Amino acid sequence: QVQLVESGGGLVQAGGSLRLSCAASGLTFSNYAIGWFRQAPGKEREMVASTRSGGSTYYRDSAKGRFTISRDNAKNTVYLQMNSLKPEDTAVYYCAARDKWSTRYDYWGQGTQVTVSS
Repeated sequence: QVQLVESGGGLVQAGGSLRLSCAASGLTFSNYAIGWFRQAPGKEREMVASTRSGGSTYYRDSAKGRFTISRDNAKNTVYLQMNSLKPEDTAVYYCAARDKWSTRYDYWGQGTQVTVSS
């Protein structure tokens, strides 16, 4: 059974930092791309960043220069370091896993709330 568990969310002031963690189990972690998504109230879910099984990364434009995604295959964990946080980063953040041969994220965590106060 595949499980993804996010942690590290919380309340932070604008300009502050948070590090989210996504711990995976039940899959061959190194074969999976992991993505971080977020969904704010009343808005559609959007991808924030992703890391492929080979280590390449993607960031949405608003995250570039502020967020860093990294993975530790030995710990089956992906991190999202978020710096210079803005109120518009407030959302529930989810991690998700996609098999490297798939185009769809099939496994999702329960989400962790990030709130940035102005």
